[in-house]
Parts: sequence; C-alpha cells; structure tokens
Amino acid sequence: MMDRRQEHLETLSEIRSLMEQSSRFISLSGLSGVAAGIFALIGATLVYIYTDTMPFDSRRIYYIEAVNSYKWGLDYLTFFFLVASGVLLCAVSSGVVLTIRQANRKGQKIWDNLSRRLLYNLLFPLVTGGIFCLGLMYHGASGWIAPATLIFYGLALINASKFTLRDIHYLGICEVVLGLLATFYIGHGLEFWAIGFGVMHILYGTIMYFKYERN
Repeated sequence: MMDRRQEHLETLSEIRSLMEQSSRFISLSGLSGVAAGIFALIGATLVYIYTDTMPFDSRRIYYIEAVNSYKWGLDYLTFFFLVASGVLLCAVSSGVVLTIRQANRKGQKIWDNLSRRLLYNLLFPLVTGGIFCLGLMYHGASGWIAPATLIFYGLALINASKFTLRDIHYLGICEVVLGLLATFYIGHGLEFWAIGFGVMHILYGTIMYFKYERN
C-alpha cells in the first residue's frame, strides 16, 4: 500500500515538473545574477572614483561633481555612457552564456515561444524606462535617473515573472521599493542603485544557485 502511494506521489511530482517546464522558463542562472551584481558594483565604484566622492556623503553629490569632472581624458557624459554600456554588456553577455549552459543542463530550449514571451514582457518596461531616463537627462534631472532605473527594472521583473521562476517577482518588488525610497534621497541615488543592481543581484543569484542549481 505504501509503495503504491509513493508511486502516485512520484507520478504527480513528475507531472507537476512537466507542467512547470511547459509554462515557465526555468533555466535562468543564479550565477548570472551574481555576475551582474559584481559588474554593477564595479561600475558604481568607477563613478565614485571619477567624481572623487564617497557613498552617503551628503556634502558632495556624485552627479553634481560629475559635471565639473574631466578625468582620464573623458567628460562626464562620455564616461557615464562607457561605464553604463560596459556594465550592461558584461551583465547581458554573462547572463546569456550562463543561462544557455543552464538550459542545456535541463534539456530546455533557449529560444522558443515561451522565452520570446518572457523577453517581450521584460523588454517593454525596460525600453520604456530607458527612454524616460533619456528624457530626464535631456531636462537636466540627473538625480532622478537612478531611482527611475530601479523602478522600471523592478516593474520589468514583475511583468516577466509570469513566465519564469516566481523568485523573480520578489526581486522585482525589492527593486521597486528601493527605487521609491531613492526618490526621497535624491542625492544618494547611486547608493540605492548599487544596492539594487549590485547587492540584491548577488543575494538573489546566490539564493537561486543553492535553491535550483547546486546538485
């Protein structure tokens, strides 16, 4: 009797696993989150070095100091563009490589209708937020860019979480909350940005790795 019950439980577990794989993209790599967090912290550190500022120093605001900075032969706009592009490129590249490796391990296709829906729901809020941030920069509202990136990124994660692991939803909520808090501490936006994109990604990635990937 117990053997038959155990067989039923195993069968139900297998059916549940198959249904989950068919409705959710479950091959996201936790290590890619850790890598993205490290790259974000490196980027934030470079900004502090460039502007000769320190975290949580209310006397010298990083984006105000940046306007008058000209280090390493770069004006602040060029420097910020290069840092942002470098962080994004490194984070996306490592994420793609590690996610493909994880998908191959799980025997899941990396590009199908499910992953396309995931990408669409992720990119729509991200692109919207990116254009909004360009508008803020155009109007000289640089202090609002860091909070805006956190908010739109969090909304993108929440929007895309319907098609992947539920943990993404909670990370998105944390990013939105950090972004909203940052709107009340405009001079410290970079600190909140480093916590959201750096520390939170490292914590999330570590949890995901030990929860889903470590054998």
